[in-house]
Amino acid sequence: MRVLVIGGGGREHAIVHACARQGHTVLCTPGNPGIAELAQVLDSPQDADALAELAVREAADVVIVGPEAYLAAGVVDACTARGVPAFGPTAAASRLEGDKGWSKAFMRRHGIPTAHHQTFDDLDAALAHLDTQSTPTVIKDAALRAGKGVTIAHTQAEAGAALRDIFSVPDACAVIEDFMTGQEVSVLALTDGVAFALTPPSQDHKTIFEGDIGPMTGGMGVICPFPLSDADLAAIRERVIAPTLAGMRAEGLPFCGVLYAGLMLTPDGPKVVEFNARFGDPEAEAVLPLLQSDLAQHCLDAARGQLEPQTVRFSDDASAVVILAAPGYPGDPLRGVRLGLPDVGEDEIIYHAGTRELDGGLQSSGGRVLAVTAVAPTLNTALARAYALADRVEFEGAQLRRDIGGRIGARAGEA
Repeated sequence: MRVLVIGGGGREHAIVHACARQGHTVLCTPGNPGIAELAQVLDSPQDADALAELAVREAADVVIVGPEAYLAAGVVDACTARGVPAFGPTAAASRLEGDKGWSKAFMRRHGIPTAHHQTFDDLDAALAHLDTQSTPTVIKDAALRAGKGVTIAHTQAEAGAALRDIFSVPDACAVIEDFMTGQEVSVLALTDGVAFALTPPSQDHKTIFEGDIGPMTGGMGVICPFPLSDADLAAIRERVIAPTLAGMRAEGLPFCGVLYAGLMLTPDGPKVVEFNARFGDPEAEAVLPLLQSDLAQHCLDAARGQLEPQTVRFSDDASAVVILAAPGYPGDPLRGVRLGLPDVGEDEIIYHAGTRELDGGLQSSGGRVLAVTAVAPTLNTALARAYALADRVEFEGAQLRRDIGGRIGARAGEA
């Protein structure tokens, strides 16, 4: 097939990699230097209509949309209107991610377990509500913030500051919710809106510093699979994924694409932290290297409403991702740092997340710059290989966490 991938980060590099290794011709826009080694990178305006016209011109058999902003902008709608199958939710259905206030209300309407919460479009009302809240409490910007619009406030002053930051822009909306305790886990479902197949569960590490402290980021590392119990997995299938898809259909918003459930394994069972409407990043860099079947075919089948879940197959291996982030990330990341990439071994890959070619060399161009991934028969071995590979990367001042996998007792130094 001819597959057009929309996006240019680590997630899209992983999607391109998964499609290319099945022998498909892969096109990508805007792409990045790592993607360019596997696919034809195309220049194009990045608005929905231009991207859909590009898909028509290039005779794409299927379009796979990576970033959430493109989904919210209606790329899938524009492709569908031109008869091009596109994998991802419509702009209306992507509201499940793009509007956290709406998403929380949706969960309440359909009985999907989540934290107790309130949504506010007025700063004074939100601040008044804080007086009724104990700490820690969770403050969320209802709009898309690339995974960084969340503050776990341990004091009333910190919560108030987070709210004032959110409401510093017009038409803001904030969600205040109870702090949940337990292990976090990400479960992704490939779906055509009715049928779905789950990927192996994974666990992201969101804060910049070890020990789960510091500002939130887009994700600093992932382990896969996370050791989820059969009971919890069944609860996620039956109480989260299935009723969410049914609820979206009932509301006239059938959801095709990747339904990403970010979950907390609370003492009362799994509860939704938030939904995303696409592959996670960096979860994609951990999950997709384990996929043994044909991602492009699954995406085409789903876009046509014909997904066959039993054909979606993953290996029994484990994977680990270590993010190398720029100095200053997530606040003011330093760009233009020269990068030197080592040779990689079998079952190792360095996904480009924020890189560019300039002056004959590779440089950093974003906050999260590289996603260093390794696959092995055990998680400890995968972690050891990922860290060993990360340590061979030339990247002055790179930030990385040395405790990926530590929440479940995994150790990078043990095989």
